[in-house]
Amino acid sequence: MSNLVSYLFETNALRICPDNKPFWYTSGKIGPYYINTHFLYGSEQDAVDLLKFIDSEKENKDTLPKKVFDKTLSHYNDNEIYKNVINEMVEFIKENIDVNEIDYISGGERRDWFFSNIIANKLSKPHITIYKDLSMVVTDSNFEEIINRSELEGAKVLHIADLITEASSYLRAWIPAIKSLGAQIVWSTVVVDRMQGGKEKLENENVKSLSMINIDEKLFEKALSMNIINNVQFEMLKNFYENPDETMRKFLITHPEFLENALASDEKTAARAKLCIDSNLYNL
Repeated sequence: MSNLVSYLFETNALRICPDNKPFWYTSGKIGPYYINTHFLYGSEQDAVDLLKFIDSEKENKDTLPKKVFDKTLSHYNDNEIYKNVINEMVEFIKENIDVNEIDYISGGERRDWFFSNIIANKLSKPHITIYKDLSMVVTDSNFEEIINRSELEGAKVLHIADLITEASSYLRAWIPAIKSLGAQIVWSTVVVDRMQGGKEKLENENVKSLSMINIDEKLFEKALSMNIINNVQFEMLKNFYENPDETMRKFLITHPEFLENALASDEKTAARAKLCIDSNLYNL
């Protein structure tokens, strides 16, 4: 997995803040890292381009899966990082699941499709494209033919996603959508688990949750040993993993200038800092 760890940092899929300069999140809280797992498509720009393409073609739901597959396959053949990530995911699935038991592979709108479409093809499994409105398109593994939904009764499904946090998308959308077909998500494979309770929630739904990388102390130790981060960054990451709110509360108390600078910064940062203060998110 060391290659995958390197790719996370190389593509900025995992960004660690500079010493004593945590990132501002939309919630008004702060933290030491950002995760954009879909950047493993090769780069941030490549990922943004694919999302724009998806949005531009999304009106025709029946033809979109094939178009996304063609794009990702072409990129797989051209981009070394993306090719290696997909190959590692395929091997990871083969090592952890009896592939013969998998009837279908599913992926949800939109970032899951960076991984699910091409992996379905590599494993020769039909693919279920799930949209946010819970509509679905089922295709063969080459995305050439649309499969009748009646064929999915009793099917076992592997859902592939870029990231799992609290599994809210699974519980709200992906699991109910597949159930409506008379099928069941039996396994979930993600590139990154943020270790925020999603795995446990999936297991409560009888879904086996598998992740290639966990955002935990072991990952931070690996990054430190690879000289990707330094000791100051490592300590903040480790403490944040153990107790995020208390770690950031102590940081704000010992670095009062951080809030002051944020309030005087650009409009977006200032708004998040104001939200932090007005909502008293850290009981300062």
